[in-house]
Amino acid sequence: MSLYPAFLDLKGRRCVVVGGGRVAQRKVGPLLRAGARIWIYSPTLTPVLDRLKEKGLIRHLPRRCDSRGLKGASLVFCATDLHEENERIASMARGLGIPVNVASGDAQSTLIVPSAVRRGPLMIAVSTSGASPAMSKGIRLELQKYYGAGFSGYLKGLSRLRQKALKDLPPAKRRRLFKRLGSSDIIRRIRAGDISSPEDALQDLSPEG
Repeated sequence: MSLYPAFLDLKGRRCVVVGGGRVAQRKVGPLLRAGARIWIYSPTLTPVLDRLKEKGLIRHLPRRCDSRGLKGASLVFCATDLHEENERIASMARGLGIPVNVASGDAQSTLIVPSAVRRGPLMIAVSTSGASPAMSKGIRLELQKYYGAGFSGYLKGLSRLRQKALKDLPPAKRRRLFKRLGSSDIIRRIRAGDISSPEDALQDLSPEG
């Protein structure tokens, strides 16, 4: 299977999850972090999902999902424990041109959710194109060791500095600055804990000639 890698902006977009068990619960967490509007079709919910419903963070529809329930959705997740139901929903989503992920990982999916490392603005996604989800997880665990919490603070500071530089510096100087602040040496030093912010890095960089 040949896949096209992409990151999606789901803020404010409607995403449908069919199923209310633990698998559905795992799908909901990343969607919430992305700012999606989540609709769940399921007769029952896990206690965690029920609390999210009470807080108004998800919308729960305790009935069977039909094609009308999918219209306008940006993504659909089939997360029931019934193969036939997942297949039915996936078929409807494909017919409507909506990317769909089937939790069982079968050929019904047009969207594979990668195993991801998140460090603030940094996101590193790993996929084996469905060949081995277990290996994707293993690689993610290795990456977590190399890209620790220090990258989150550094990148948040770099984002603020970038906004200022876009206003104050000419293009050529901006490019040189951000090339230096994103170099392999800087990455190594963040990993080692030697620097925690772009300001730390700038103090140590030699002046440009």
